[in-house]
Amino acid sequence: MNTPSKILVTGATGKVGRTFLDRFLADPTLAGATARALCHNRAISSGERLEVVSGDIADRTAVRSALEGVTHVLHLATTKEAPDTIMDTAVKGLFWLLEECRASSEFRQFILIGGDAAVGHFVYPHSIPVTETQRFTAYAGCYALSKVLEEVMLEQYEIQYGLNGCCLRASWIMERDDFKCTLSFGEDVFGGPRWRDLVGAELADRYREAGTIPVMCDPDGQPVKRNFVHVEDLVSAILSALDNPKAARQTFNICMNEPVDYAQVAGYLRSTRGLPSVEVLTPFHSTWLDNTKAKFLLGWRPEYDLPRLIEAAWSYRRAPGDARKVWYPG
Repeated sequence: MNTPSKILVTGATGKVGRTFLDRFLADPTLAGATARALCHNRAISSGERLEVVSGDIADRTAVRSALEGVTHVLHLATTKEAPDTIMDTAVKGLFWLLEECRASSEFRQFILIGGDAAVGHFVYPHSIPVTETQRFTAYAGCYALSKVLEEVMLEQYEIQYGLNGCCLRASWIMERDDFKCTLSFGEDVFGGPRWRDLVGAELADRYREAGTIPVMCDPDGQPVKRNFVHVEDLVSAILSALDNPKAARQTFNICMNEPVDYAQVAGYLRSTRGLPSVEVLTPFHSTWLDNTKAKFLLGWRPEYDLPRLIEAAWSYRRAPGDARKVWYPG
């Protein structure tokens, strides 16, 4: 298997980009490779094998310059529900990247980090496990639509030009104390749903003070199963796909082996920490994202199961002055 000579990382300042670069640069099998980070609104520090360039991904000149000498691209740049800018990143930016890659004699592989928003996440009911053959079913809003457009554009470049692409379709990505914050009845909740909007501010404040754990329930009152992946497992999948011939022109679901069951979360935290729980009725549905294909073809295995995900979030301690920052809601 070859190794990259130079990999361009977009969205390098996010949780996945930071973790990937740390592990990429520390991997002894990749000691001869270098990385370039294309940054726009935020920046990271350069290093001996890491070059940092500034530019807007929607600017073809900036993209062309960033891709000089690049053999691999890891495309992480995205925005959430930002209709004024999302098409510049998801469509225009990706288009310029793919155009420059197909014209480059040095280019070897394009890895796109997609999302299960493209197949409906937990918004729509799924009666069977969701595999990579599931039809696109974006839910309302521009973010889910953007994940569909990204996958379709990459696939068409694979078909039209034989481009060596790979899509890693990730479920909701966790790091540090993210998972703990997804269960907060306060304003510090990470992502959706906003529990206090569902139960009312007065109840939410009481639940938060008591450390109460919300048990998400579907419209029939059954606890929801929802897909997650820890950032370390996602980065392991990226490294497994890097220059892997079995990844060529493939899409892979990247998630935990089993979705998180909110009733099991409540039971675990009750038994280990004595925390109370409350069922909260929501419009959401259970889904089971199937990761068999990634395990079979890439030899990848997620290391985080439910207990480890919970323990990692509850044991995380921030250093003084390290305030929690949420650059986007989920």
